[in-house]
Amino acid sequence: MEKVTVVIPNYNGIKFIEGCLKALLQQEKGTPEFRVVMVDNGSGDGSLELVRQNFPQVTVIALPSNTGFCHAVNVGIRASEAPFVILLNNDTEVCPHFVRALSDAMEGRPHAFSVSAKMLMWDKPETIDDAGDRYCVLGWAYGRGKGKPADRYQKPAEVFSACGGAAIYRRHILEKIGLFDEAHFAYLEDLDIGYRARIHGYRNYYEPSAEVIHYGSATSGSRYNEWKTSLAAANSVYIIAKNMPFFQWMVNMPFLFIGFLIKFLFFAKKRMGFLYLKGLRNGFKKSFSKEGRARKTSFKGRNLQNYLWIQWQLYVNTIRFLKKY
Repeated sequence: MEKVTVVIPNYNGIKFIEGCLKALLQQEKGTPEFRVVMVDNGSGDGSLELVRQNFPQVTVIALPSNTGFCHAVNVGIRASEAPFVILLNNDTEVCPHFVRALSDAMEGRPHAFSVSAKMLMWDKPETIDDAGDRYCVLGWAYGRGKGKPADRYQKPAEVFSACGGAAIYRRHILEKIGLFDEAHFAYLEDLDIGYRARIHGYRNYYEPSAEVIHYGSATSGSRYNEWKTSLAAANSVYIIAKNMPFFQWMVNMPFLFIGFLIKFLFFAKKRMGFLYLKGLRNGFKKSFSKEGRARKTSFKGRNLQNYLWIQWQLYVNTIRFLKKY
């Protein structure tokens, strides 16, 4: 029985999926037994047929339409029985020791929920794309080390959450706290699940030896576009409403107001200000809908120290962001 299942969500990834699978299937000797599951989100570009024809060792689950990142990876997770699940974007190429590095990192930390890989920029592989994710009191999530020299991030570290583009998760904790929230569809779902795990007392880490080359925004098309801006704005509100209890809302409200105002001004310069506001409105509607209220993480007194740790991290990560650390 395999120790690890690698789940790759794919949507029209014809440009990248072959390179992704070739690199993944060339893991070095000594790698734990693993299985690859590709969940196709109704692709129409031939990528599904390419994988079926050229990679018979890959388990393919074909969905009839694009149901979003969260639903696709949940389908893959449910199809697995391995104790560890790796999520991997289709626009990546991993190093030969990727699977073993992440598996070993989890084995050495029994309290870990997830471990994030070292993601490097496709066109500048000496530069960090993501070294784990951070979340700050302004309501912003950001990639640790993004745009900085990769040699500065050579040590394992604890992070707020793992980047779901290349990370390993402990299956039994997923079963305890719940899978990815499909109300997100895409964007910030990895922050949400890492946040949820931390509320329950688990931790998230970064492992520098698990290197991955990442193209970035292969599905959405660009870093800033209308669809991504609106959806990410909505989910930024939803995460707060879902994971922060009332007292934490009140403490953070002035900072959150400033953070959302700055974001609005940023997108207004890109002529997407009203689109951003529409996304925030959709986020409030989602948060206070019947489904949104049902998905809210219930406050429990036994988790109070975890909420205090999270609040401290929100402050620390704001200072780190301002200092560009």
